[in-house]
Amino acid sequence: MTDTMLAAVAQFAPTADFEANLRVIDELAAKAAARGASVAVFPEYSSFFEAQLGVNFVGGAQPIDGPFVRGLGSIASKHGLYVVAGLVETRPSDPRRFANTLVAVDPRGGVVATYSKLHLYDAFGSKESEWVVAGDIEAPQTFEIEGFRVGLQTCYDVRFPEVTRTLVDAGTEVVLLPAEWVRGPLKEHHWRTLVTARAIENTIYIAAADHVPPIGVGNSMIVDPFGVEIATLGDETGIAVAEISRERLEHVRQVNPALALRRFRVTPA
Repeated sequence: MTDTMLAAVAQFAPTADFEANLRVIDELAAKAAARGASVAVFPEYSSFFEAQLGVNFVGGAQPIDGPFVRGLGSIASKHGLYVVAGLVETRPSDPRRFANTLVAVDPRGGVVATYSKLHLYDAFGSKESEWVVAGDIEAPQTFEIEGFRVGLQTCYDVRFPEVTRTLVDAGTEVVLLPAEWVRGPLKEHHWRTLVTARAIENTIYIAAADHVPPIGVGNSMIVDPFGVEIATLGDETGIAVAEISRERLEHVRQVNPALALRRFRVTPA
């Protein structure tokens, strides 16, 4: 078990060209690796994105073993770090829709975890469920980076505190949160408040990566267990790197033993 590791959040504006998206991911992963990061977190919908959710997403969907994820594996192996990014994933059981999936690959290029978005964005005038299949409720797939237990969740899931708490119950100390947080009245305020709240109430680190404007809000961030934004980006393509510290994690959990004092458990609805 190590005392610290460096994590990076990376933000950009994915397009409908997955190869172009991979080139941007490669460039940003190289910068993260050069700064010593052990993991780089990229946005939701990193493989394919258009402003209007629709049939083109279905056409742009790929399987887990498809070229986009193979490309992520090559990037991770090339730069020697973990890479997490959003995949528009094929769902053969429902060919008219797709899954909104996160994929984590290790420095050898192998897939170590996947996560399909549980709560679909049927809010603020959007209807994600028309095109997206919600993920199954199952035990979280966590994995270890430099001695820290890591888990995944996606965008709108952050509005549901039980998702993060379920990850924490599975031992997660660092949540990686790719997003496509759509701009709108008070939306940036919601983004910062919710990410910070999930970190504080669970005494964990959260690394949240968003799209840049004009669709997303940007403001990708890494928040510590006391709710401090220890690395934050504005509205431009780029990366931010911060230290994940076991000493900080353990200190906060001593001062604020919220997990030990809780009186309720999370169960599926």
